[in-house]
Amino acid sequence: MKLVEILKELSISYDGKDFEVSSFGTLKNADELQIAFYNDEKLLEELKSTKAGAVIVKDEHAEFLPSSCCAIVSKNPYLDMARMSGYFAKKPFLNGQEKDISQKATVDKNAVVGDGSTIEEGTYVMSGAVIGSNVKIGKNTRIYPNVVVYDNTIIGDNCFIQAGAIIGSDGYGYAHTDMGEHVKIYHTGNVVLEDDVEIGANTTIDRAVFGTTRIGKNTKIDNLVQIGHNCELGESCIMVAQSGLAGSTTLGRNVVMGGQSAAGGHLQIGDFAQLAARSGITKSIEGGKTYGGFPLMLQKDWLRTQLRMIKYFKNNK
Repeated sequence: MKLVEILKELSISYDGKDFEVSSFGTLKNADELQIAFYNDEKLLEELKSTKAGAVIVKDEHAEFLPSSCCAIVSKNPYLDMARMSGYFAKKPFLNGQEKDISQKATVDKNAVVGDGSTIEEGTYVMSGAVIGSNVKIGKNTRIYPNVVVYDNTIIGDNCFIQAGAIIGSDGYGYAHTDMGEHVKIYHTGNVVLEDDVEIGANTTIDRAVFGTTRIGKNTKIDNLVQIGHNCELGESCIMVAQSGLAGSTTLGRNVVMGGQSAAGGHLQIGDFAQLAARSGITKSIEGGKTYGGFPLMLQKDWLRTQLRMIKYFKNNK
């Protein structure tokens, strides 16, 4: 749709240039046919250099936009982004293109493969699996029963996706009105699993709002793990059962997260960091160290703290 048409339907005033909008994008990666939004002061430098055709911003931030970019002035950019996102949601599993399934691949008769998807040689898709449209699956990958792979997902070579896993579902994202109503943010990004990735049973990996949720090469993810939208995991990470990541958190390479450990959103976890079981991560942390507890601290300090508490209570009965 034309930008002016969308904004008119949403009763948003605008006096900038009109253009055919292709989709939303991030400030960092959007092009001149995309819309972005700005709602976080940490991204000010990205706002100043964005190549987006237009950005939803508050009036006080419009001055930071490049001259080539138009301002869509809003009192609540996050809410208006959510309202606009629905215009770019496509019908799932349908795009009218032919499937491309290698003759050397095996797809069970009770599996579903959506339009325009590609499955390469040696891959085995088992009964009850559902593959969306425009999905790309590499060589020698195994997809077990009742796995659901949503549209536009990219899966590399030699991957294992265990039964019941969900790859590419919408993330948990809502904007909120002044009356407390929750407005859905339609997620139009995708998920990329690089080569040699293993996903455990009933694990869920959410698609990006815009851009990509990425799981790095050789990463191994256990059962019942939750990975939020726009997360990025480096190579050879390990996530043990019931661990979880909130949206837009990044793990470096070879990060290990113990069972039931969890990280808040928009955090950076350094290379070779290790998180003990039930760790609670609320701020970005350096790599190369072992952490534990909540509030999070070095694991050796956490163990000393527990020992002191035990001694204290024994001595004060």
